[in-house]
Amino acid sequence: MSTTPYFEAIQLIERLHRYFMDVVAVELTRKGLQDINAVQAMIVYNIGHEELTVGDLTLRGYYHGSNVSYNVKIMAQNGYIEQERSVHDKRSIRVKLSDKGKEAYKVIADMFARHEEKIKGTELTPERMTETIKTMKMFERFWTSQSQFTGLASLDDEE
Repeated sequence: MSTTPYFEAIQLIERLHRYFMDVVAVELTRKGLQDINAVQAMIVYNIGHEELTVGDLTLRGYYHGSNVSYNVKIMAQNGYIEQERSVHDKRSIRVKLSDKGKEAYKVIADMFARHEEKIKGTELTPERMTETIKTMKMFERFWTSQSQFTGLASLDDEE
């Protein structure tokens, strides 16, 4: 079976995400963080020093195959985040990092800094990464447009 560049790009994106999550999991294990998984660590990183709603978290990160609300619940139980109902909208829950969450954030931030340092001087130049980001954003816009207009297109096909 021959693959097209489009299909190969899709496979690579998915594979890279899996590899990255494996790298995060190894880092957590190395630092002795046994009660948080890679997806939860990325949620912690995306919260950072802010106070966000669960909806904001969902929009901000890509937690492949996971339920953000469930992960927020588990992280609250394990002491990584603090949550409270919004004063203005009782349906909305706001989350922020606890001290334990701030320590997990630092683990991931330090890992990123270490990786960025290791990348310096390699073929992964800032310019090459910028070009890759542009390409990935083009995929994002294309797929977003396809998912938004699929329902409309199928209605047009029925006429």
